[in-house]
Order: sequence, then structure tokens, then C-alpha cells
Amino acid sequence: MRQVERAIFDLRRSLPIVLRTPQDDVLVQPLEGIDDSALAALADMAGQPPSLVITAHRLARLGTLAPADADAVRLPLDSHHRARDVVAWAMAAMAEAPNAHAPEPASSAETAALGLMRRGLLVPAALSARVDANRREALAALIDDGTLLAVTLDDVQRYGEGDTTSLKRISEADVPLADAEHARFVLFRESDGLREHLAVLVGDAADWADAVPVRLHSACLTGDLFASLRCDCGEQLRTSVAAISERGGGILLYLAQEGRGIGLANKLRAYGLQDAGLDTVDADQVLGFGEDERQYRAALQMLSELDVTRIALLTNNPEKIAAMSLGGIDVVGREACYGQLNEHNRRYLSAKAERAGHWLEDLLDSPDASDRRAPRRDTSGSLE
Repeated sequence: MRQVERAIFDLRRSLPIVLRTPQDDVLVQPLEGIDDSALAALADMAGQPPSLVITAHRLARLGTLAPADADAVRLPLDSHHRARDVVAWAMAAMAEAPNAHAPEPASSAETAALGLMRRGLLVPAALSARVDANRREALAALIDDGTLLAVTLDDVQRYGEGDTTSLKRISEADVPLADAEHARFVLFRESDGLREHLAVLVGDAADWADAVPVRLHSACLTGDLFASLRCDCGEQLRTSVAAISERGGGILLYLAQEGRGIGLANKLRAYGLQDAGLDTVDADQVLGFGEDERQYRAALQMLSELDVTRIALLTNNPEKIAAMSLGGIDVVGREACYGQLNEHNRRYLSAKAERAGHWLEDLLDSPDASDRRAPRRDTSGSLE
């Protein structure tokens, strides 16, 4: 598995890797950092022009339906195609698929390559080129001297099927907060070293309620640190800490899931697409992602490590309740968790409510957009 993790790091450096299948060697390169010379070099190493591999989500945004049951497709390129056009087909808001060749279902190796891109927080798109027989000897020399890294398709598939979010408890310390003076930070690291998550323990565990107040908060650099007006994340974070403290203590899990799991670079790309008129869900899909790439296995493992099995969840997101319940956590109550509505985030919050089913009606129906709403108890007596 370490070879797969090394391959992800090479992809994050915009370097090509070799995916080895029983039939072929396939060169794979991310779109980030690609230029005409890199495109030509990849074709030269392979002995033929590469193809562009994208998700079915992305192909649909290009106005073309994927072949039946295909999650990813291959768009064959010609030698005259320029890097800027290829990047546009993978990322731009307004683009049309190249019409020289019909899309074909991606191979197992190409589909696995997109999984590596996702794990590396790269755009789920890749250049792919099967290596011609007359280039295999030269390619083997590049692998032997360390210029190229090779990994088998079997290893990549087993890595994708395994528990890459297995956590280790790394370090901890008391960190007094403005809204919770008695707080302790506990850092967990995923087994492949790519992501770190933080548990903020508020108050003394001995004093926590039977159903521990818990907030699952996805990291948001722009909102949490810079108080961006495009979202309400920073306000949700601070208001949640205060609410947990007021309720006698509990846990805030600060999860490395920037941009609903797509990473900061892709979130900024999505912002650019939103500025061009798309909503937050469509912007992610234009880049080839689903409407929400987050998983909550890390949160479940953190709660298990902290011996918490019964919680009252501070959330507006029904998916978080479902994920905790399916993971064996007894979710006995929900409290809404609102930030502040403003002219910059209204469209974003409306899309979350209308497209993703988040419970934001009370906030969006507020007559005063400057009215900050604190978390409130769900008085319906159910989890809605």
C-alpha cells in the first residue's frame, strides 16, 4: 500500500505515474500543471496521444451522456489538441466535449486513476495513455532509475477498497477557547498521513450529558479563519463551541473535509464557477465531483476512540444523522446550527436547502438577513 501512497504524492506534484495491469502499462498524469510540453512528453513516452479521462458527472456538464453504467469515460485526444483545451474540457464552466471521437467507457485502470486523484484532492480528471510495445523497454528504464513510479492496478484497487481512514491518536493538549475555557484538543492522523482531524473536547467528560452534545464540523479555511461572507461556517464553528459549553460540555469534531470533501484548491475553482452563475452543487459537478464527497468514517472512529456512543447532534444536515446512525451511534436528538445570513451567502445556503435537503428554512425565511441565529433545540421531539 505504501507504493500507492507514494503514487498519490507524485500525482499531487503533477508527475506522471505508471499503472500496471496484467495486459498493459498505462501512463497517468493529472491535469493540474499540464502544459503543451508535458502533453507532448506524455505522448512520446507512451508512443501515442493520450486520452482525457473524466467522470460521468463532468461529461454530462459538457452536454454529452456517458455510455450506460459508466462512472467514468475516456475522450481520445489527437496530436493537435492543446493543453489549454484539454484543461477546459476537464474544468471550465462553459465547454463542449471534443467532437472528433465519441466518449468510451473508461478502463479499470483509468477509473482507478480517478480514485487516486480524489484521494489526493485533485480534480477527478486525468490524462491516460496505454504504452505501445515499442516504448516498453524505455519506460522500464525510467522506472528502474526512479524517474517514474509504477504501481499495480491490483494494489490501487485494494487500497481503494481498504480502510484508508484508519486513525491514530497522535497528540493532545489543553487549549482554552474564548467560548469554552475548559477545552482539550486531540489530534488524529489518517494512516496514509494525508489528513489530520481534530477532536475538541469541551468540559469534563464526567459531567457530559448521557447524550453527548456533538458537532461534526468540516474544515473551512475561508470561513473559519478569514470570516468569509460566502458561507456561514466560521459562525457555525464558534456558535457550536459556545452551545456545547452551555450544555455542560461535549465534543466538536473538526474534520479535514474542506469544500465538502473536494479540498481547498478545488473549492476555490468552484467559487470561480459560482461567480459565473452556477450554484454550489452544480459548480462541484462541473469539476467532476458529486454533490457531496464527504464520508464520516473518521468521525465514527474518533467517537469510538473517545468512548462516545450516544449523542445529540448539532447539525442542519440529514446526511450526518444518517451516517452516524448507520455507523452504530445512537443519535437521540438534533439541534439546528445557524450562522448569519447575508447577501453573499444567501444563494449558497438556499442551494444547500433546495438541492441537498439541509434544514435551513427558519434561517432563510428570516425577514432580517442580519439576524444571527444561535443553535436552537429541535422542539419537534424527533430527528425530522
